[in-house]
Amino acid sequence: MASLYLLLLYNLFFCFFFQPIYSNNLILPLKIQSIPPGSSPDKLSFHHNVTLTVTLTVGSPPQQVTVVLDTGSELSWLRCKKTPATPLWYDPLRSTSYTPVPCSSPTCRTRTRDFTVPVSCDRKKLCHAIVSYADATSVEGNLAYDTFRFTNSDLPGIVFGCMDSGSSSNQDEDSKTTGLLGMNRGSLSLVSQMGFPKFSYCISGRDSTGVLLFGEVKSSWLKPLSYTPLVNISTPLPYFDRVAYTVQLEGIKVAGTVLSLPKSVYVPDHTGAGQTMVDSGTQFTFVLGPVYTALKNEFLKQTKTVLRVYEDPDFVFQGAMDLCYRIDQKTVGLPVLPSVTMMFRGAQMSISGERLLVQVPGLIKGNDHIHCFTFGNSDLLGIEAYVIGHHHQQNIWMEFDLANSRVGFAEVRCDIASQKLGMDL
Repeated sequence: MASLYLLLLYNLFFCFFFQPIYSNNLILPLKIQSIPPGSSPDKLSFHHNVTLTVTLTVGSPPQQVTVVLDTGSELSWLRCKKTPATPLWYDPLRSTSYTPVPCSSPTCRTRTRDFTVPVSCDRKKLCHAIVSYADATSVEGNLAYDTFRFTNSDLPGIVFGCMDSGSSSNQDEDSKTTGLLGMNRGSLSLVSQMGFPKFSYCISGRDSTGVLLFGEVKSSWLKPLSYTPLVNISTPLPYFDRVAYTVQLEGIKVAGTVLSLPKSVYVPDHTGAGQTMVDSGTQFTFVLGPVYTALKNEFLKQTKTVLRVYEDPDFVFQGAMDLCYRIDQKTVGLPVLPSVTMMFRGAQMSISGERLLVQVPGLIKGNDHIHCFTFGNSDLLGIEAYVIGHHHQQNIWMEFDLANSRVGFAEVRCDIASQKLGMDL
């Protein structure tokens, strides 16, 4: 099996490469590190603080692209038009293996929730698509085939979107990426087109290492995974994404106190609203309004003696996180905080320590930094779902088992996981 070198970054810069540790697996280690200007050309040097990104090459001859790794999306797409706001782009005219999808192709008739507007034919009778997202952003362009390359490992004929226009909520972040890598369960996602029955990742904390793996790992050092089944609904519902990694949330507890809420608040209703999705493309975790209120009040109650609340009724971090605290700039580390545990069917995920609070960049009041609770209110975002973001997946081995329709996880030190897999960077 050929060696494979990629770049994956989370918060800082990740050095990202492949080596054949286990048969028929792709194992991709990552490391948080700063890459100074003038580094070797196979390392992309930029800072990206809210998303996970992968750098690979596409086309013939290969062009380097940097894309967001998103388990919440299906269609992979690349920006195919260079603008001052998006200097990283892919030029289809330079690729001899680029082939646009004609309207007559069955691929053009593939149904996906990513296409909120039905695909259409453009003037050249090519398949035209518009992809829209929950934050009201969108991109549009043509569907196409090309070869996605991981150094010497080629994936020919991958379907993706070659997008030449769109709207954005964050041009600064867009300037650092070429597009998006769709990783959900839909037929057009990259993991479906690759044909792997499962993939896993372990997202590191600061100054640590982690790993992304396609295939299966069996190792004594990894704790037995706790599995929760994916929720599958055969009937199409307007607000239920049937190809998302949907699990059943059954309750939340703060330290040892379970929120006094009926289990029905966690179950999707007759429209499909209220599903719980595991999403690497979202940074933080969001819960529906009634659950958020109960969680916020319980966390406030249990932290009133160790944290000072930031009293500003007009401040809401990222539009959905209104529980914030004042932390003296001279304070080293955070006080001991009560853990927040999400209880799923058959498994639990516990969030503790620094993952519970995030410092608001650039906001200082007197001698204090402002830190906000890393759970937000879905209702404020207009999202009728529970979304588990990648911030709360740090130092947890996350396995997406498509063959057995389940998600597994176990707490693990990601830097140690990398070392055990022979990837001590």
